[in-house]
This record gives sequence, structure tokens and C-alpha cells, in this order.
Amino acid sequence: MRRAGQVVARTLQMVDENIKPGMTTAELDRLVEEFIRSQGAIPAFKGYQGFPASACISINDEVVHGIPGKRVIKEGEIVSVDIGSIVDGYYGDSARTYAIGEISQDKVRLMEITQKSLRAGIDKAKKGNKLGAISAAVQQVAESEGYGVVRELVGHGIGRSMHEEPQVPNFGSEDVGPVLEAGMVLAIEPMINMGTHRVKTLPDGWTVVTADGQPSAHFEHMVAIGNDKTEILSAV
Repeated sequence: MRRAGQVVARTLQMVDENIKPGMTTAELDRLVEEFIRSQGAIPAFKGYQGFPASACISINDEVVHGIPGKRVIKEGEIVSVDIGSIVDGYYGDSARTYAIGEISQDKVRLMEITQKSLRAGIDKAKKGNKLGAISAAVQQVAESEGYGVVRELVGHGIGRSMHEEPQVPNFGSEDVGPVLEAGMVLAIEPMINMGTHRVKTLPDGWTVVTADGQPSAHFEHMVAIGNDKTEILSAV
């Protein structure tokens, strides 16, 4: 699991060094696939339930699951890149949102609070806590700043499959859900909207966008619950 996590961590670091205005999302996807394979891993998303690419690339009001193609990445946009890896049958999963050149202060703040909500969730991912403690922490940070927390999509357990139990919502009560135990690995992934929490799926069947057309940010880490500490497996 650590190795799979490091593959996605290094891949997102590579994206940070290469993403720029003027490139297409398909070009970025090709870089992602080549890099994952260069690490001796398999792109986990390609072909998953029919998804046609190695990266989900979502721009501005696209929340998640954007399909790479001919769209050109432009200055001032925010771009979420979500990727997965498979190493010896174990899965890695992580996502980051990138600022393309100079972006508005509203978008800067959205990204900052989304990252802050992720850190708050990770801080509650400890042995003995209930799963709901993660959810409540994410929601409290985001909603206290006036942002919408996406309800329809959630984080998840991860291991020998991409999506395992338990689901990890980004909202809810802190005293619900299973008690976290050592050995669990969770993908915690706040999807935070500048406006309403409501979303809709485009006719392509994959791309999820905000219902009001406002921007959305997405950050994700996979964390391992230990006896004494929690380890972020997808940090470089």
C-alpha cells in the first residue's frame, strides 16, 4: 500500500511540474499514464467501469471524473487531477487541484479551505475514533467558510480494490459509523464547492459539475490507521 501510495504521490508531483496553459487534457493524461507505468505500476483508472483514461481531469466547475480530451487548459483555471495506481494487486489513490498561472483570490481561498478541510479530516482519522469524526471535521471547516460540501460523492476504504467499505462522507455527525481500527486504509477526499453543494452529471455519464456553475476544488489522500499514529501513504 505504501508503494502504491508513493506512485500516485510522485505522479501528482510530476503533474505539478508539467501542467501549464496551452496543453490539452489528453496530453496531460498521456504524461500521467507514461509516468505511472515508468514506476512499475498500472494506471488503476484506465478501463475502471469503462472509464477511458488514466486520470480524471476536472476544470473549474467540474467536480470530479472529467474525461481527458481536446480541451485546452487555460490561464486562470483550477484543474483537479485524480489518479490511481496498482502495485502488486494493491491500489493507490490521490488527487490535487492545481492553479494554472494567476487565479482569482476566490479560487485561491477555495483551494486553501479544501486543503484545510482535508487536514482536519486526517487529524480525526485515529484508532478509536468513529468514522463520523472525519466527516464532521471536513464539513465544519468548509461550511464555516460558507462553502458547499458535496453529498453525492464520498471517500472510501481502499486496498485490494479501488473502492472498499467503509464509505467516508465529507459531512455528517461525529458519533456515527464504525470505530476506526489499526490496519484500515482510507481515501479521504473533500470535494468542496464555492457555491451550492448540489451537483449534476453531464450527458457523458462521468463528468460531475456544480449545479450553479461555480468552481469546485478536490484534494485526496490515502491514510493508514496505525496503533500509535496515522500515516499519509500518498504524501511524497
